[in-house]
Amino acid sequence: MTYRGRRRARWGEPVLLAAAVLLALAGLVLLVDRPLGMRFSGFLLAALAAALVLGLYLSRWARVERRGWWCWLAFRAALVLVLVPLGIVEINVIQEGMTGDLSAARADAVVVLGAGVNGTEPSLSLRTRLDAALQYLEDNPDIPAVLTGGQGYGEEITEARCMYDYLTAHGVDGSRLILEEQAANTAENFAFSKALLEERGIDPAEALVAVVTNDFHIARSKLIAARQGYGYAFGVPAELPWVHLSVNYYLREAFAMVKTFFFD
Repeated sequence: MTYRGRRRARWGEPVLLAAAVLLALAGLVLLVDRPLGMRFSGFLLAALAAALVLGLYLSRWARVERRGWWCWLAFRAALVLVLVPLGIVEINVIQEGMTGDLSAARADAVVVLGAGVNGTEPSLSLRTRLDAALQYLEDNPDIPAVLTGGQGYGEEITEARCMYDYLTAHGVDGSRLILEEQAANTAENFAFSKALLEERGIDPAEALVAVVTNDFHIARSKLIAARQGYGYAFGVPAELPWVHLSVNYYLREAFAMVKTFFFD
C-alpha cells in the first residue's frame, strides 16, 4: 500500500499538473480569440485548471497534516455539491433544447425573442431564430407574432425592428407582426409581450404560445415565461450552425439557469 501511494504521488501529480497547464492555455486562447465566440468556455477551462492546481496542493497537504486532510475532504465535498446540481440542470437544458415535438403545434400566438444586432443586421444567433420563426409562421398562417427586443450597445435599430425587416423581406405579412421595442432582458421580453398580446385579445395565461429562441435557451425561457404568467408556452428551437458554439452556450446556460432560478 505504501509503494502504491508513492507511485501515485510520483506519476499522478505530474499528469494532473500537465492537464491543468493545458486547460489553462486552452482557456487563454478562447478568452483572447474573441471571434470564436467561446469566452465562457475559456473562463470555464481556466476555472477547471485552477481547481486542479488547488486539488493537487490540498492533496499534498493532506498527506502531511490532519488539518490538510480535512480541507481536502471539504474541497471534494464542495465539488460534488456544485457539480452534481449543475449536471442535473445541464441535462434539463439539453433535453428541453432537443425536444421539438410541440414545435409543429398550432399556437394561438408566437413570441420571437430578440438577440444581438450588428448595426442593422441580425447576429448569427438572431438570424437562426428568425429562420426558425419564418418556418413556423409559414407553416401556421394568420397567427400573430410578437417580435420583442429593445436597442442595445452597438445596435443602430431595435432588435424588434431588425426582426421585422428580416421577416417582411422574406415574405411575412407585416400586419401579423407586433413590435415590442423596450425589453432589455428575457423577463421583460415576456412581460411586455404579454401586455401586447392582451391588447389583441389573447390571454397568455390560457393561450398556447410558441416561443422562438435558440435551442439552448428554451429551458430558461420556459421558466421565465411561467413566472410571467404564461400558462402554456412551448419552445420552437433554433439551432446554431456550428457545434463549438452550441457546446459553449449549452454550458453557459446551466449557470444562467441557476442564476435565474435564485436571483431573477
